[in-house]
Amino acid sequence: MTQSDATRPSLLVRIKDHRDRQAWGQFVEIYAPLVYDMARRRGLQDSDAADLTQEVLRSVSAAVVRMDYDPRKGTFRGWLFTVTRNALNTFFEAQQRVPRGSGDSAVQAWLEERPVPEEESAVWDQEYQTRLLAYAADQVRASFEDATWQAFWQTAVEGKPGKEVAASLGMTVGAVYIAKSRVLSRIKDQVRQLVDE
Repeated sequence: MTQSDATRPSLLVRIKDHRDRQAWGQFVEIYAPLVYDMARRRGLQDSDAADLTQEVLRSVSAAVVRMDYDPRKGTFRGWLFTVTRNALNTFFEAQQRVPRGSGDSAVQAWLEERPVPEEESAVWDQEYQTRLLAYAADQVRASFEDATWQAFWQTAVEGKPGKEVAASLGMTVGAVYIAKSRVLSRIKDQVRQLVDE
């Protein structure tokens, strides 16, 4: 997944057509959780984070029609990070105009734990990669028998030893590792389809 820095240009072209529900569904499934999680990390409550996510998606919807994507100028994900950060700044500026007491003694601790922008960007990138892998895994899950998927999941995700997994699934250790390899290969293929080659 070394080339996961770029959003697949075909997806960006497809979301220019607001009627392309499949493209928008894929876009929202990958990117909405990133925006929402960033808002929650910055301290927004659930409903505010959900509202901000919708606001950012509306901004993307309006801007993508005019967007002429050029990866040499930066990644789409970087642009979306900036849009999200700006929406958060606007939210906090609006909150400052209407002072509200939180009544929560943990507010000072929260302020001290807020990540600096560089750390926030790194977290954004890590969460994007995690979200991309989760999306790819969801896409390929149905193409495997349950035992094959469980062999992969228990060894690759849960970190269980192959021998233990083989015994619990009634497989040989070799079959467990073959299953793991098959699923990982399919997930990697799916990720490659989602990002620039």
